[in-house]
Amino acid sequence: MNRALPKNVISPKDNPTSPQKVALGKLLFFDPILSGNKDVACATCHHPDNGYAEFLDISIGVNGIGFGSKRVFNQPNDIPFVKRNSNTILNTAYNGIDIRNSYEPEKAPMFWDMRVESLEKQALEPIKALEEMRGHSYSEQEVLEVVVARLAAIPEYQRLFTAAFGEKDAVNTTNLGKSIAAFERTLVTNNSRFDQYMRGDRSAISLSEKDGFELFKKAGCANCHNGSMFSDYKEHVLGIPDNDKLAVPDSGINRSFAFRTASLRNLRFTAPYMHNGSLRSLKNVLEFYEDLSFGKTRNPAVSKDQFDPLVKELDLSVKDMGSIISFLNTLNDTNFDRDIPKSVPSGLPVAGNIR
Repeated sequence: MNRALPKNVISPKDNPTSPQKVALGKLLFFDPILSGNKDVACATCHHPDNGYAEFLDISIGVNGIGFGSKRVFNQPNDIPFVKRNSNTILNTAYNGIDIRNSYEPEKAPMFWDMRVESLEKQALEPIKALEEMRGHSYSEQEVLEVVVARLAAIPEYQRLFTAAFGEKDAVNTTNLGKSIAAFERTLVTNNSRFDQYMRGDRSAISLSEKDGFELFKKAGCANCHNGSMFSDYKEHVLGIPDNDKLAVPDSGINRSFAFRTASLRNLRFTAPYMHNGSLRSLKNVLEFYEDLSFGKTRNPAVSKDQFDPLVKELDLSVKDMGSIISFLNTLNDTNFDRDIPKSVPSGLPVAGNIR
């Protein structure tokens, strides 16, 4: 069952929100001091101008320059591409929400492979990843200590952490994750035209979009894309085509070629699609699912016998695709925080080397 998103966001018991945490988290989100080479920030690949995602199939993190689809590696370069498509941060506050609109932020599944739970833990993982923010300068084991030491050496960050957490030695790894998570929980779009429709405004979506919603359910899309986030937050094997930029094919969760169901909200900001950005448009995605329904595989490493059983329930036809895409556009919502800090306490370029 698909619902409207809740109007309010739940925070973990050990990280209640506050204006001070949110303000601090926002500065940290845009500050490249969190990266090993001080050249990439969270916002480099999750920029508000791109809906807190980016228009690349797979990301270029450390040792890159440029913005969005124009971003390239500096030369010389021995850093690999980030192997997966950059999810939008929008609405990750609701990750794990079920069909009854119930969720526990402490247990929210994160990333395409659901390898950590909660925004607090998720916020620290890119800092530790070689190709995302760490680079070659530091090991995975030491980089967080290095970043915290950098922050503690900046008087403005010392003041902001103390104000946000009210404790001695407030600049630490745990509070770093908590502050970024607090900011990310403000990035919600819970008043799309679909949300308005589900709350009782029958005129919020058109007749053709309503037809598209019915076709979406009839085709079997809602078997996995359910609940108010249009994701069951489960793993499924679909045999997504490989991305040729990757030297080694991405075999997903436990090498099963399974990946978490993506949310369908704000798809206008998240193209290209799937875990590796291999499908350029929504039409391409629906054509891929049509092929799946006929047992056609586009990944030679995945046979149709490995497909998720729910694939057999898909019933997509070309004539319905336009209406389904029209419906999916009702899930877009452009009302979110687009404000970019004029500067960050480190004095480094805001959002990293994107210009």
